[in-house]
Amino acid sequence: MRTSLNWIKDLVPGLEATPQEFMDAMTLSGSKVEFYECMDKDLEKIVVGQIEKIEKHPDADKLVICQVNVGSETIQIVTGAPNVYEGAKVPVVLDGGRVAGGHDGEKTEGGIKIKKGKLRGVESNGMMCSIEELGSDRNMFPDAPEYGIYIFPEDTQVGADAVKVLGLDDAVVEYEITSNRVDCFAVLGIAREAAATFKKEFVPQVVTKTGNDEDVNDYIKVSVEATDLCPRYTARVVKNIKIAPSPEWMQKRLRAQGIRPINNIVDITNYVMEEYGQPMHAYDMDTIEGHEIRVRRANAGETFVTLDGQERNVDENVLMICDGKKAIGIAGIMGGENSMITDNVSTMLFEAACFDGTNIRLSSKRVGLRTDASGKFEKGLDPNNAMDAMDRACQLVEELGAGQVVGGAIDIYTKKMEGRRLPFEPDKYNHMLGTDISPEDMLEYFKRLDLGYDEKTNEVLVPSWRQDLESYADLAEEVARFYGYDRIPTSLPSGEATTGRLSEKLKVEKIVRNVAQFCGFSQGMTYSFESPKVFDKLLLDKDDVLRQAIVISNPLGEDFSIMRTLPLNGMMTSLATNANRRNKDVRLFEMGNIYLPKQLPLTELPEERMQLTLGMYGEGDFFTMKGVIEEITSQLGMDAKLTYDPASGKNFLHPGRQANVLYQDKVIGYLGEVHPKVCANYGMKERTYIAVVDMPAVMEFVSFDKKYEGIAKFPAATRDISMVVPKEILVGQIEEVFETKGGNYLESYELFDIYEGNQILKGHKSVAYSLTFRAKDKNLEEEDITAAMNRILKALEDMGIQLRK
Repeated sequence: MRTSLNWIKDLVPGLEATPQEFMDAMTLSGSKVEFYECMDKDLEKIVVGQIEKIEKHPDADKLVICQVNVGSETIQIVTGAPNVYEGAKVPVVLDGGRVAGGHDGEKTEGGIKIKKGKLRGVESNGMMCSIEELGSDRNMFPDAPEYGIYIFPEDTQVGADAVKVLGLDDAVVEYEITSNRVDCFAVLGIAREAAATFKKEFVPQVVTKTGNDEDVNDYIKVSVEATDLCPRYTARVVKNIKIAPSPEWMQKRLRAQGIRPINNIVDITNYVMEEYGQPMHAYDMDTIEGHEIRVRRANAGETFVTLDGQERNVDENVLMICDGKKAIGIAGIMGGENSMITDNVSTMLFEAACFDGTNIRLSSKRVGLRTDASGKFEKGLDPNNAMDAMDRACQLVEELGAGQVVGGAIDIYTKKMEGRRLPFEPDKYNHMLGTDISPEDMLEYFKRLDLGYDEKTNEVLVPSWRQDLESYADLAEEVARFYGYDRIPTSLPSGEATTGRLSEKLKVEKIVRNVAQFCGFSQGMTYSFESPKVFDKLLLDKDDVLRQAIVISNPLGEDFSIMRTLPLNGMMTSLATNANRRNKDVRLFEMGNIYLPKQLPLTELPEERMQLTLGMYGEGDFFTMKGVIEEITSQLGMDAKLTYDPASGKNFLHPGRQANVLYQDKVIGYLGEVHPKVCANYGMKERTYIAVVDMPAVMEFVSFDKKYEGIAKFPAATRDISMVVPKEILVGQIEEVFETKGGNYLESYELFDIYEGNQILKGHKSVAYSLTFRAKDKNLEEEDITAAMNRILKALEDMGIQLRK
């Protein structure tokens, strides 16, 4: 949203703020100003001059010497402009003045400085300007020549400030207005906010009654069939149209708004749209068959040619404005080529309506056309504003002599929108804001905003154009805006959050991240959106349940069309990127959700499971990754021993180097070396290892209860044992024997050697452990240790394990 600062000042008499002061104050009161731009920022010492005499330059065929009256004196200017003539009134920049650009000169900060000098030996004491040199263009000044000096109307006063005459003595202010403040998408709404901010009176234009003694119903008949999409439709008729240029004051305001002046009728509709925020449209009555307007839904497969000459496909969800036989406009978006206003128009129908904002937004997307009007309608306009805008437009028609307004108006208003009544609760407002503002001050703020107050019921009366005020919190915000955000004291929020304590889930995730980083892993983040091709890259079976992924209804593309059901693709892609960039040793981890549908198509929200994914290549192997997982579970207080099941059956992992991770017989994750084919699919040549820990499964066993044990008082005794073990027996099975047969004196055990080679029996491996025994209450005797070792050796022999000799 943008406004002319001069226009705002006309509506708020006494407002003397500079553009910077205006921007700062409006931003602090809640109407955020993005920036402002002074239209005359590069213009200085430019006046209206009149060419009194023109002579040829003695040494240049294309230059002429002009004697120019600038009010206080007559100066000589040499120019090459082709359109100058004696008597022409032109903009003249005097010696030492500045222009926006377009000619050679001494460049200074903010434009080009003009100095007196000589052109081909003839003195020139200034410069006559084109419209481009004044910082504008022919789009905003259609009467300006394509090449040459801008010529003022004959009645322009000589010596006057040319910048002011052209309406360039203004500042354009750009706002960031939130969609719920529909009233501020109009100059009147911004002016009302400015009046409240600067504590000045808001003085809108007084709209007078218009119309002759005729009845508009004798000219046009209107019916609204789709009342759900058009809550209000108003229309008036103007006859004896006289197309002409708009007055200069209107053109100046439109230019400041960034709108090109065209003619009085078009300019009136644009002017009212900017002033009231209410789009309007004009139809040529001679093109309306049957002198009838019908507001209906389009027919399926219907086409329509809009004002821009493009054929649009519409359907039954699009609202159309039709006459007795055909469509003449797409409601709220653009009129039709078949009813456009031309210079030959004699009688015109003015339309100001309110349409359903959601429907206009969707219709705009359907037909592939978004306009200034649709941009306003889609925000949800106030229906009560439509007739006010209509009356203002008809007033301008009469004031500008653009036509004769027919008496009366068509107004179909099916369900009137009323303002709200909200209880006035100053104590609640103060409690929410942490302030101590008196009720009288609050009511004064509300009065400045045109909010009423019913003393009998103690209610705030909210007008219909303030659709954003729905509860006491909204009224508290209004109080805060005009009390001053900078005056509200800082305070901590109340509630449990002030204790600053992490939830159990976040605490566990923090510990996991810390352990991973301690082990040399760097955190990464990857997309939850993936391609269905991922399943083939990971060698998943065709009937694998993980292929049942949620399809995104509006994806960015095929590569981001499903929600991931396992976290490996992002990790493998990240590792492959590092490998391709020749990073030798890489360790990455990610905490991210997978999305498992309970059934497809979806009937309820999917299950989201947070999973820790570890990936590495380079230094380290399967057992390194195993150690990281054990360190994580240890830090989470999971004291029982992890077990590993090699029959995990993961196609994407090496068949002989993978395992499920179990805790108390429940699978909490898996780890292994990535299958060579999968590595090849990702363009990796290095051996790669991954591990996945399912955090919801881990959460069941997390414990932060710590039990202190004193330092051992008695010495420990160690025994080493070296065994020849069949290859199919896992070290985990051996350690289970130690746990069950070692007795109370077995304190710990450590694997320190595994060997396979020619010196070992075929199909076997050599495994060596160091066992530590200790008693808490005495020195151990040899027989205590021997008894425990005998039990262990007997159990090992029963498994087919022999001591190595």
